[in-house]
Amino acid sequence: MNWRNANGYPLTPAHAAPAGAKNIVLVHGGFVDGSGWQGVYEILKKDGYNVSIVQNPTTSLADDVAVTRRAIAQQDGPVVLVGHSYGGVVVSEAGTDEKVKAVVYIAAFAPDKGESVSSLIANPPAGAPVPPILPPVDGFLFLDKAKFAEAFAADVDADTASFMADSQVPWGVAALTGAVTAPAWKSKPSYYLVAADDHMIPPPAQRMMAARAGATTVETAGSHAVYVSRPEAVAALIEQAATAK
Repeated sequence: MNWRNANGYPLTPAHAAPAGAKNIVLVHGGFVDGSGWQGVYEILKKDGYNVSIVQNPTTSLADDVAVTRRAIAQQDGPVVLVGHSYGGVVVSEAGTDEKVKAVVYIAAFAPDKGESVSSLIANPPAGAPVPPILPPVDGFLFLDKAKFAEAFAADVDADTASFMADSQVPWGVAALTGAVTAPAWKSKPSYYLVAADDHMIPPPAQRMMAARAGATTVETAGSHAVYVSRPEAVAALIEQAATAK
């Protein structure tokens, strides 16, 4: 049988479904670290999955992909690879690893060959919110702390959103320009959760990328930090990818 995704890209039989993958690798995006995955982690662990959280440095795409590939290499079987936001670029590049059986995008960039965060945000749709990114300092970016909650975590409780703003990880400008060479979604089953209230990546852009990837797509109310505010919805999609036949 010639397996193909909805976009017509061929899938080999070995990659047509994740075949009961029990290993989940979670990749965070820019401005944050892996601690935001805690709610999703707890649900997946309770449901019997082996969960690893990548602490990628967000300094360059190459560095972040290398860290992610090391995490994949440590797994003892098939892997579902999950990326949030910029983490979607990382999993698109790292997800071609033979251990990866499916890639899951959570309000994430899902670039095609040659695309980067910089190219994907170059021409925002009219009326789209403008993320409050401050001018770079020494090659790194931060979000305006005073506007962080509204832009990134509008549905997260105030104390947690404040902590996220104050514990930001500097995002390297070089990471934004890193271009994907062979997107994993062209050869692996893909899944996408659209955050309908996202003020960082416009929902229409999320829907476009999900459709282009031929991803199994769900949509839920939620900010860009939907993985923090709605961990049950995020975990449900990951488990769908892990158990798909």
